[in-house]
Order: sequence, then structure tokens, then C-alpha cells
Amino acid sequence: MRKHLFGVLAAGVALSLVAAGQSAAEPVAQQLSQPEPMLAFLPAEAQVDWAAVQRNRESRKRSRAAARTAGTPLAYTEKETAQGANDTPAKAEHVAGFGTGRGKNPKLTLTGDLAGDPTIPAVAPFAETNDAIPLGSDTGVPARGRALRTNGTIGDGPHGSGGDGTGDHDFYRLSGGANGTVATVETHTPTGDLDTLLAAYSADGQLIAQNDNLAGVTDSRLQIPVPAGTDVFVMVASSGPGGIPADPMKPGTGKRVLTEGPYDLTIATGDGQVDRDFFAVDLKAGDVLGASAAGRATRVMIHDPAGREVFGSSQDASFLYAENSPMPAGGNAVADFVAPKDGRYTVGVENGEGRYDVTVEAYRPGSELNPRPEVLTVFLDFNGARVNTRIYGAEPAGNRDLSPLRKFLPGWGLTDADENAVIDAVIASVRENIEHDLAHKGTNRRFSVRILNSRDHADPWGQPNVSRVVVGGSIAESGIPTVGIAQSIDAGNFGKEETALVLLDVLSLPAGQSRTSLNTYITPATTNKQAFIGRAIGNIVAHEAGHMSGSWHQDQFNAVDSLMDQGGNPKGMFGVGPDGVGGTADDIDVDFQEDVLNPNEGFTGIEDSLNRTAWAYTRGSN
Repeated sequence: MRKHLFGVLAAGVALSLVAAGQSAAEPVAQQLSQPEPMLAFLPAEAQVDWAAVQRNRESRKRSRAAARTAGTPLAYTEKETAQGANDTPAKAEHVAGFGTGRGKNPKLTLTGDLAGDPTIPAVAPFAETNDAIPLGSDTGVPARGRALRTNGTIGDGPHGSGGDGTGDHDFYRLSGGANGTVATVETHTPTGDLDTLLAAYSADGQLIAQNDNLAGVTDSRLQIPVPAGTDVFVMVASSGPGGIPADPMKPGTGKRVLTEGPYDLTIATGDGQVDRDFFAVDLKAGDVLGASAAGRATRVMIHDPAGREVFGSSQDASFLYAENSPMPAGGNAVADFVAPKDGRYTVGVENGEGRYDVTVEAYRPGSELNPRPEVLTVFLDFNGARVNTRIYGAEPAGNRDLSPLRKFLPGWGLTDADENAVIDAVIASVRENIEHDLAHKGTNRRFSVRILNSRDHADPWGQPNVSRVVVGGSIAESGIPTVGIAQSIDAGNFGKEETALVLLDVLSLPAGQSRTSLNTYITPATTNKQAFIGRAIGNIVAHEAGHMSGSWHQDQFNAVDSLMDQGGNPKGMFGVGPDGVGGTADDIDVDFQEDVLNPNEGFTGIEDSLNRTAWAYTRGSN
């Protein structure tokens, strides 16, 4: 199913995926691959195949082999004796001895318990038979009540081991009522052998979502939208082949009996009395902090010394880290952060009931890990290049030859004589956004990054500490329907030899065919077309370099235009001013800066993308 999300349009508009100079009537020969939205700067009209995205993400999770460093972590057990004692950053329990400084341990395991909400009413188990959607037990949540606790047994109905042996499935109805809501459903199996599976279905039997195991335990948890005026059915079953029935509308359509036993079930909407636990750690400026929550906690948050949330996560997106990133991964929720200054920061967990374990680790940036200081290079390749699209998770993947920038000049009404002016403007934009802005950041570190390019320098690609951004090529050539895409999101820049793409076919489409075409903003009022085109391309190059140096997408639809804004608002990324025309006096200088993380990507908090970029290129003390 394709949805409107991440700022891309899903209905009514189809993007013409043709290269500059190619007739729209000509079919694209290659099969297109669904790009990962978190890594890509997508055209405003792009459609996202979310089923393909999820398949790619699961494949990345399975194949990612993060480099891990040896060492026994510092262990800390929560000391909270009454709920509320450590439920804010100001009340956080301080963990001494953790950090990257001399005599400190950079690895930490936090163990604790999240208390349940005492206001949730308990109700008796619902009667069998409730083994299909038409037989689902009516919970009354959220239409008539905010929440409930109940319990049940997998195996006690007519289809368990004592019945026909097709496997027991317990269905529960949630009714959206007049306003709709989001329900959190969680199983807990303190006794017995049952390994639960949770699934959610629409009233006509369409699978909406499912969860097998929380990290570290065999229990399950789902957050499910329940739209107004609709019913959603939650199924509790046993994990494994056959856990999902062949037909959720008919009882007895499982494959076989799996594990059986009792379970507790909590269904809740609204805030209630939620337990949160916070722990304080001391960081040095530039420390790269990672946190991964396992067990019953399903959300992890990082706050700065002022108490601001700087990263909140209810998902594990660590499959987007660089291959050799040492950061913790694989939990229910994973967060990463780069400290802008020395101070006391907090790591918090919430959303769950029961025991949790949180892995917290701190590293110095990748460029500081070697004994000798390193100069890092970002190479801008305007000459065309051969790229193996496997690094972006493309299917089918393989070596693709991308055309040079000059091929796309006619799409903007330019000739080969304009190429140098465009390249000059791209280079100036990238240098201003990276070299210049980092130099004025104001710290006691040296930020050592050089911007080289294929026109003025020998090609250094393949050498240590060289990443490249290929500026050229098309969707048809790459097989990836995007404008830009990075190889990873790499807080700390541990993968210092990566490739990003900035494709030019959509950017050079005729005016009106795409809001992401630069021609849409070029009019007779444009005073310097080459400078506008180069600056806009340079901003996208900086955006992709920002991913490779550790920044996530920021909100593209708020009042702040930032280089890390996600696709969907090209006018803001291109720096087009209030007059709506590119290349005029009111154009805007778009920079790396503080802005809220993109709310549609499942993260919360304020990201300082300039700080993340700066510490990715640190060379050490002055």
C-alpha cells in the first residue's frame, strides 16, 4: 500500500521518471528499486511502496554486521523505590564512571523496571469462542473506556491441543468511537511456555500490523491507529508458522498447535500514569552516544543539560548505520546523539511495563580513533561514474553507469559553455555549507575536511578517508527513483569511504512537470540562472553529505528551512525566497542548523545538524 508519508504525495500525481533528453513515451528499460526514504531526498511527487520499504529494512537488519569493540560494560541497576522518583531529566539517577575520558568506561548497561499504570481497570477473561474476527470479544476500548487489563489462555478453546489442533487464536475488538485514537496493546507471559504473537486486522480481515518478540523477551507490543467510526481487531496467538491464520474471518484456519499457556493483555489509550526512568551520564563535547532499549521498554530518549529532548525513538533504525559503525543496535528502540559540549545528559526509557535492559555506549568520532589525525575528503564527481547500487539496498542491484553533469545542461536551457559556471556554484555552495560553517562553529577542535572535485583535482576515490558524491545520472540509469540518496546515516562518521548520489533528471525536467525541477523556479526575473542551479544542487549535495556525517531528516514543512529537511518542500531546499523565483535578490542561504526531527519518520526531539556534521570531521584539539 502506498501512503502519504515523509512529505511525498501518494494520490493523484505520478512522477514522470524519464531522463533529460529522453522522450516521455520511451519506456524505462530497467526495473526501478524502491529507495529507503530515510536515506533519500525524494521528489515532491514521489510515491513510496511501503511494502517494499519494509522488506528492504528487514533485509538490512539481517545483513548488517556492526563492528563491536571488546570490553565489559559498567552495570547499573535502577534505584527508584517509588514511582515518580526518577521520571524526569531533573530527577535522573546519576551513573558515575561512564564516559570516554581517562579512567571511564564507555559502555554501560542499565537495568530497571517500568511500573504499570494503576488506573487501568482489570476485567475478567473474555469467553471462548473468539477465534475469528466475527467472533471477536468486545473490549469497549476506546469507545467506552480508556483502557483495560485482562488475561486469557492460548490453548483453552476448541482449536487448541485439546481440540482439533489447528491452533488457538484470541481476537479482541477495538471500536474507534466518534474521535478515534491510537491504542497500545501489550502481552505479558510471567508464567508458562507461551511465546506470543500480536496482530491487528481491519474489520474485513486485512492485516494491518504485527509484532512477534520485543527485544530480549518473547512478549509482544503494538501501537495501532483506531480511526473514528471503525473497528480494529487485535489477535493474540502463538508465535511461529501458523500463528497467522489462513483466514482471520473463519475460526479453525490455523496450521497447527504451537506454544500454549496463559497471558496477560493490556489495551490502553491516552497518557494515563506512565512510568518513565531517567539516568544521567557525563559526556565530553563530540562524544557520540548510542542507546538501545530491550526487554519491556519500547521507547528511549536523550535529553541535553537544559532538559530538551534531542533524540527520541520508538524504533530500531540502526540498519541505516554505516557497516562498520560500533554503535549499539538491535533493540526495541535505538537512539544516537552527538554531544555539542561537555555536560550532564540523560538517557530515559518509557512505554512498557516490567523489566528492561538498556545498552548505552559512547565513542569519540571516527576520525579521532586513529593515532594520527586524519584529513577527510568529500569528492564531488561531475564526470559521471560507475556505482554499484547494492550499497543502497537496490533490487536488482549491480554496477550502473551514470552520465556526467554536462548531459543535463540542455534541460535548463544551458550549453557546455555554462558548465564551469554551474560547477563553480555547486562547489561554492558545498564549501560554504561545510568548510565555512564548520570553521565558524567556535570550538577548541580543528575540523579538517576538504572539498575536492573532478574538474580541478585527480580522482582520489578508493583512497582511505575519501567519500564521494556523484553529481549526475538519472533515475533510468541508476534504477532508483529519487533525487538524492546516501549510503548511510553515520553519527560519528565511522564509515569514511562512502558514496552518495545526486541525480539530475528530475531537477532538469521542464517547468510544471515536477515541483522538484529547478525550471519550476526559473523565470525571466531570474538574474543568474547558473548560480541558482549550482547553489540548489550544492544544497542537495550537502544534504547527502549530512546523512553520511550522521544527521537524520528534519521537518520540511515547518518555518525553518534546513539543509537536512526531507524531500517534499523543494522550494525551501533550493533557497527560493518569498518572490517564488530562484536566482533573485531575496534568495535564502540554507544551512545546517537546529530543527525538529521529521515527525513522520518516527523520531522526536531537536537535532543540531551543524554539530553532527562538525564532529564528523574533527581532527582533534588545537
